Amino acid sequence: MVRLIFAALTCLVVCLTILTADAAQAERPNIILIMVDDMGFSDLGCYGSEIETPNIDALAAGGVRFSQFYNSGRCCPTRATLMTGLHPHQTGIGWMTNPPNQTRGYSKPPAYQGYLNHQCVTLGEVLGTAGYATYMAGKWHLGFNDQDRWPLQRGFEKYFGCVSGATRYFHPVAPRGMTFGNQDIENPESTTDRPFYTTDAFTDYAIRFLKEHQENAKQKTDPYFLYLAYTAPHWPLQAHEEEIKKYRGKYRIGWDELRQRRLAKQKQLGLISEDTRLSPRDAEVPAWETLKPEKQDEMDLKMAIYAAMIDRIDQNIGKLVGWLKAHDRLDNTLILFLADNGGCAEGGILGRGEFRDVEKRNQEHSNSYGKAWANASNTPFRLYKHFAHEGGTSTPFLMHWPAQIQPRAEWYTSPAQLIDVMPTLLDVAGADYPETFAGNKIHTLDGISLRPALTGKPLERGRPIFIEHESNAFVRSGDWKLVGRGVSPFKGYQPQKWELYDVKADRTELNDLAERRRAVVDDLKSQWEAWAKRVGVYPK
Repeated sequence: MVRLIFAALTCLVVCLTILTADAAQAERPNIILIMVDDMGFSDLGCYGSEIETPNIDALAAGGVRFSQFYNSGRCCPTRATLMTGLHPHQTGIGWMTNPPNQTRGYSKPPAYQGYLNHQCVTLGEVLGTAGYATYMAGKWHLGFNDQDRWPLQRGFEKYFGCVSGATRYFHPVAPRGMTFGNQDIENPESTTDRPFYTTDAFTDYAIRFLKEHQENAKQKTDPYFLYLAYTAPHWPLQAHEEEIKKYRGKYRIGWDELRQRRLAKQKQLGLISEDTRLSPRDAEVPAWETLKPEKQDEMDLKMAIYAAMIDRIDQNIGKLVGWLKAHDRLDNTLILFLADNGGCAEGGILGRGEFRDVEKRNQEHSNSYGKAWANASNTPFRLYKHFAHEGGTSTPFLMHWPAQIQPRAEWYTSPAQLIDVMPTLLDVAGADYPETFAGNKIHTLDGISLRPALTGKPLERGRPIFIEHESNAFVRSGDWKLVGRGVSPFKGYQPQKWELYDVKADRTELNDLAERRRAVVDDLKSQWEAWAKRVGVYPK
């Protein structure tokens, strides 16, 4: 009898141990980090747009939506911070990465060398050491010219995408072509019955990696990390014709009316306060009614293509979420979504390149929609990608995790920043951030975990938020924002003029208080300069 009781107790202990281990394992979510490229603050339906994004909107409605989340203002500095949790200067990408087969940055200080250094670890590297499988599809843009800077050499087990950065969508070619693993693909083939298109291909390879993971994982609960980095809607503007037709004619209302409509929707959604004033149309942008009808039609086409690219992203995210649902993986998957910077004003006021000839358009390398439409993409803010004002650095950001996040109607208003993504993912994954990695000392993190946001609790941040890119910079402390724009960092390392805003009362940065609140300016400027010195912002 005693032996039977002992055996039963032993069995119970073993079972409880197994159940506890399984529960602990199950608590570690799969993680999918999705980034889009050059999309403005108001370009999603859930952030004020007329563009059809029902799948992203559903993730936002079922998760936590941030109204104040900051990127680093430009493609590769943002990616450097997203992947490492460090300020871009600490990673070696204080400015831009080296273009293919060029050595720009090699003669500059280490903070500007143009590729990831080894004083940082990527999410792939640190999550990989914590037992996560690590996969990536899409745009890398963190070092190209030597293969040891590529994704597989920086912590990812599988990769498909464009290592160098921007590429053509239908016809990518070297040196901005497609890469599978470490192998360049000369003529990538479509994975569907439609023409090859990078947005579609990135998603299909991402799902392929997840399928292979499910088939090969030792245990069903083995977690994975997927980084899905779309190049859309970055120029060149190229989209499937059926999506373009959906939006053709919708933008003949012009940018002024579009901004007003998006502003009204943002207020209706509660994204911004009812008393928010729309920033003035950029002084260089003409009033819509001053354009001739043929020019209006051309501009309508440009915006229709841009909208079609975002629509296609949303369809692909819907395809990915559908796969997760079909395989019972959605509930314990943490999905994060954001953009790398604000809308892009590159290419002149009214854009550049070929649009009307479809065949020529799809062979373009840099056709763009221009400053006029970028102004609308960033509604209600000022300025664009590259700048540190709200139009350049404010991004839609959401987290969706059904097992841990209950849907809520209200927006999450605590300010957050890219540096917070690494601490958040390490937190939920139960991973430790290393002091050293592969024999190299690693910079410490400044960011904080966003776990409180999962339950609607405010963030407790011990220091201000700092950003710098090409002498465009800000420091955000409470409701105060000191922001400036300057010249090239190689002519001086801080903005020529600082502006001060109370962003709670004036999110669109229209009422500069710098002259009236000199003590606040001096204090924030001093804090920014101390931060800049610490992280390696270009020396005087």
